[in-house]
Amino acid sequence: MESLDLADTFVTFLALLGPQKVLLYFARLGHQIDVSSVRLVALYSTGATMVIGVGCTLAAPWLATFFHIGAPALQLAAGAVFFIYAVGLVLGFHFGENNEVDPEGADAEHPVVSGLRQMLLPYIVSPLAVAAEIEESLSTHDWGGRWVIAGAFAAVAVLDGACAWVFAPLLKRAHPISLEILSRLLGVLLAAVGVQLILAGLAALGVHLKVGH
Repeated sequence: MESLDLADTFVTFLALLGPQKVLLYFARLGHQIDVSSVRLVALYSTGATMVIGVGCTLAAPWLATFFHIGAPALQLAAGAVFFIYAVGLVLGFHFGENNEVDPEGADAEHPVVSGLRQMLLPYIVSPLAVAAEIEESLSTHDWGGRWVIAGAFAAVAVLDGACAWVFAPLLKRAHPISLEILSRLLGVLLAAVGVQLILAGLAALGVHLKVGH
């Protein structure tokens, strides 16, 4: 993968982890906790996302060396995790949520903590975003390129957090049925993304994939 400039990298991360994907999860969260708690979750989760994303980008060469992994293995692992998570969305099972708690008052004593827990996989530690960060970081050979990638990812995270903060009152009013429909539709699309990552990883390993017409 060739090194991208700031604008191209920003667009890449925007497609992988932009508001169009993150706001759905904040909307579902808005039906479980109050608006002020949603905004706190948006603030804290965005900060955690930036720290993890920038850290993975800058430490990518050391991470790859320490764990003895390459881009193909990373694509396969991220694709598998993403596919499993997406299938859960399609089937109506949302990983990371406490399904035994009443959704009208989900963990009322610790709304921010429970909200952060629910945002771990889709936002804070998104497999697709982490894979893209490390892969793009490994494709560049200087610190300037890594800082560009880190800056682009941080900018997308800030945009996600700002959208969640601004639209929190509106997200809370979204109808649960419409959210469930959108969640399952997104799950189908994300499952396809997961499969595409797996295929890309196999192709990078030299596996010949016969494409039917």
